[in-house]
Amino acid sequence: MLSQDIAVLKYKGGGDWYSNPTALSNLITFCNQNIKTKISTEPQTVETGSSDIFQYPLLHMTGHGNVFFSEDDAENLRNYLISGGFLHIDDNYGMAPFLKKELKKVFPNTELVEIPSKHPIFNIAYKFPNGLPKIHEHDGKRPQALGIFDKDRLVLLFTFESDLGDGWEDPEVHNDPEDVRQKALKMGANIVKYAFEN
Repeated sequence: MLSQDIAVLKYKGGGDWYSNPTALSNLITFCNQNIKTKISTEPQTVETGSSDIFQYPLLHMTGHGNVFFSEDDAENLRNYLISGGFLHIDDNYGMAPFLKKELKKVFPNTELVEIPSKHPIFNIAYKFPNGLPKIHEHDGKRPQALGIFDKDRLVLLFTFESDLGDGWEDPEVHNDPEDVRQKALKMGANIVKYAFEN
């Protein structure tokens, strides 16, 4: 794996995997400035079934709609995750029902579980004593950090009803207050640091 780089996961199914175009580069800039990472500021794009995913310690996936993994995609993703990779999926709204079905192909016997606020991912660089912050309001539901573990290592993080990516985008895109953007970026930095170190 490249020591420190992040790629966007391009998945099948017609969902807008390319949404939040400014989010990841802003998060990378924040991490390079604040937690001493040296990530290439232009995130790459990789397809789920490609061997290229193994070059990246962290894959980021987002969107609003349908997700589809072929059997080959699912096997490739499973091999990536159990060999040390990390996948962060940020639900941009409406992705959850499709995603949960497809994750069953990747880990047939594993359920998404809620990650407790004492987990290192909420404490590794910045402290989030209440767990995942709420960034963008959709349905009035509380934000949830759901995960899949391989042995004791968190290999997949699904951030739901939070919309971290909206907070990472250029300020004028969603007009979020600066303190909300900072929360989103700091939580993102925790995810990056955790993925790179575990």
